[in-house]
Amino acid sequence: MEKKYVYLFNEGNADMRELLGGKGANLAEMSKLGMPVPNGFTITTEACNKYYDDGEAISEDIQKQIYEYLDILEKETGKKFGDPENPLLVSVRSGARASMPGMMDTILNLGISDEVAASMAEKSGNPRFVYDSYRRFIQMFSDVVKGLSKKRFEEIIDELKAEKGIKNDLDLDADDMKVLVKKFKEFYKQELGEDFPADPKAQMMEAIEAVFRSWNNERAIFYRQQNDIPSDWGTAVNVQMMVFGNMGNDCGTGVAFTRNPATGENTLYGEFLMNAQGEDVVAGVRTPNKISQLKEIAPQAFEQFVNICDTLEHHYKNMQDMEFTIENGRLYMLQTRNGKRTAQAALKVACDMVDEGLINTDEALLMVEPQQLDSLLHPMFDADSLKAAEVITTALPASPGAACGQVVFSAEEAIAEAENGKKVVLVRLETSPEDIQGMAAAEGILTVRGGMTSHAAVVARGMGECCVSGAGDITIDEEKGEFYVNGQTFKRGDWISLDGSTGKVYGQAVKTVPAEISGDFERFMKWADDRRRLQIRTNADTPRDAAQAVAFGAEGIGLVRTEHMFFDGDKIKAIREMIVSKTPEQMDAALAKLEPLQQADFEGIYEAMEGRPVTVRYLDPPLHEFLPHKPEEVADLAAEMGMEAEELQAVVDSLHEVNPMMGHRGSRLAVSNPGIAKMQTEAVIRAALNINKKHPDWNLEPEIMLPLIGDLKELKYVKKIVDETAQKILAEEGSDMKYHVGTMIEVPRAALKAGELAEAAEFFSFGTNDLTQLTFGFSRDDAGNFLPEYYDAKIYDQDPFARLDQSGVGELIKTAAERGRATRPDIHLGVCGEHGGDPNSIEFVDGLGLDYVSCSPYRVPIARLAAAQAAIKHSK
Repeated sequence: MEKKYVYLFNEGNADMRELLGGKGANLAEMSKLGMPVPNGFTITTEACNKYYDDGEAISEDIQKQIYEYLDILEKETGKKFGDPENPLLVSVRSGARASMPGMMDTILNLGISDEVAASMAEKSGNPRFVYDSYRRFIQMFSDVVKGLSKKRFEEIIDELKAEKGIKNDLDLDADDMKVLVKKFKEFYKQELGEDFPADPKAQMMEAIEAVFRSWNNERAIFYRQQNDIPSDWGTAVNVQMMVFGNMGNDCGTGVAFTRNPATGENTLYGEFLMNAQGEDVVAGVRTPNKISQLKEIAPQAFEQFVNICDTLEHHYKNMQDMEFTIENGRLYMLQTRNGKRTAQAALKVACDMVDEGLINTDEALLMVEPQQLDSLLHPMFDADSLKAAEVITTALPASPGAACGQVVFSAEEAIAEAENGKKVVLVRLETSPEDIQGMAAAEGILTVRGGMTSHAAVVARGMGECCVSGAGDITIDEEKGEFYVNGQTFKRGDWISLDGSTGKVYGQAVKTVPAEISGDFERFMKWADDRRRLQIRTNADTPRDAAQAVAFGAEGIGLVRTEHMFFDGDKIKAIREMIVSKTPEQMDAALAKLEPLQQADFEGIYEAMEGRPVTVRYLDPPLHEFLPHKPEEVADLAAEMGMEAEELQAVVDSLHEVNPMMGHRGSRLAVSNPGIAKMQTEAVIRAALNINKKHPDWNLEPEIMLPLIGDLKELKYVKKIVDETAQKILAEEGSDMKYHVGTMIEVPRAALKAGELAEAAEFFSFGTNDLTQLTFGFSRDDAGNFLPEYYDAKIYDQDPFARLDQSGVGELIKTAAERGRATRPDIHLGVCGEHGGDPNSIEFVDGLGLDYVSCSPYRVPIARLAAAQAAIKHSK
């Protein structure tokens, strides 16, 4: 039986998202619900993948099915493709499984030609509408299918407006539109050396191919990497009968949300334009009307639309983002999807829908993307500084948050400056999908044009980026690198600040303050904590970081990197003395200086954690990292230490390693220099004893983690140093305080020998950063130079240092967990690499039954929610 690659809308449903893409599945579902959806069909995601498998060609069997379904569409609509007497025009739109707003390509009014346009103009009595549709089609086809400059088409329009002395596109008449069609075609031929295609079937097949190609355009790839969307999902293509919002004053088009996507308020929220096509609203070329105004302009369509909104929200149990068109007063639904929203809005919508009885708390927890919480955890503007700041203009609060940076005018500039460590604000007339990487690099986005549903607004909200849009008072001169507003001039590099919650733009840098957790956030996180199984710890090396993590809900510290404590003040001097020691006495003297300093550090961290468990990792990096390498720095340090520069240089040279990542580091340092492990044990144990005296109810039990272990004998050797030192101190103090010794599993051999290691280790913490390096044979510091080529070649979809490699590294973790438990059933298992804050990785380790993950302080709430979602998914 022939494989089916094409489905009519009435053949699908919402559960077929993987095959039909989100848009196709939802169009099918709306059709099933009896909503006014223009007829059409969906070409599946499998067809897209086959297109790439076949060397970027649409196979004959898929083409045959497309033409068969086109025949059915003609019968359903009573219109014929390419027939001047009764022409069928269609839209060709992408629709991936995951919502990717603005990332891929759309072509409207396909099927029009000179002959069809002439006939339509005569029959409709509305030649302006016809030739406006025709010039739009040429423009979109040229851009999307042929890659011609979109900007040049806009310039041709502006030149004609200037010639006629008019400012608004709507003031162009039918003859002007005909002129634009002619000029657009001339530009097409001049650029490509061929006439614009008149055969509608050829137009359609090229358009479908272009949508398939758009799955792998630069902005789509970047969006997928940002949002963990696999490259092998592919995109579906939706071919749909055109309905026209630009046919006259009883026609229009709009985008709306069932709730406010910026605040979460339960009111219909959106924008529309009369006598326009959908791209006009989202592109921000014209400033639209608020959806509430539609009640006066088209009351019947508005009432029907409100009812549909209510039905869709109750049906999907989620806030909906919809596109609609009104043709001659009649409403048509073109799309619905779960709406992208800010983190504040996501929490409010989730809490409100629980209160409304629409969903339960499990469903509420699954509605919020863990990564979204990030935007709530970062600083907002300081109220006092804000009072003194000068507002230079106020526009639309398109995506909340605070942004402060230096002005840049292009995505390229934003990327380049951000890579140099500068904070920038991207100021644009309007953004387009090509700007996505620059938008991600910027602190915030300010646009002159566009409403709350413009590209800039929707994409910024999805990214958690601050955005102010529709700042019509601003005039930009990109060539000069300046913008002008209310008599003031701001140049490239000047500081401005944006408040995405109020729409205010300030003409200087404004101080920020840390975020607070309260209200909906606090309530929502309580649900997450009640539901999750995994404990959430933090990676913290200072009392300040530890306190911040506790404020964000951390239940302990899974990783204290002691080497991070050595780089300040007297500690760096003492450790350098230790490194250059020539005799045991000199080394003991240096370590004696270090011990009280380390002890004070640990006491500060124990105090900040208020009795919660703390895992201290012993010294891990190679010793050369603590020494200078430039000749002038070596000379300065030698003088400071009373040595000859040559003598110190000899020490530096002796510590040089070809591959320090795999060299003399971790527990290897303790084997070579037992005094280091002894000193750190003294500091940990004495600090805990002191804190237990001050806070007897805390009953601290220090957790000591030995890094980079690969063999049981090695582990026992270092553990013996720890035990002898600790027990001596405890005996002296007459204390029965317990302590625990475990190891970091970061060498593949350790994962395989975990059953043996568990004889001596009370806990394993998977150091997934190093385990990834050593499993792949990648240096984390250098892999960034070549991994982009691996993404381009589709060898990898994601950075394995950002998202756990489940089939390789994950298999080692699974093996180690099973073998460790077989030896020691009560062994405590956790993850303390960067993956501990990645939702996808958290879901994986929850499935393995690990006890905790540990992540940076600002990712603790993200991990708390991801762990709750993992528990819900694993309970199904």
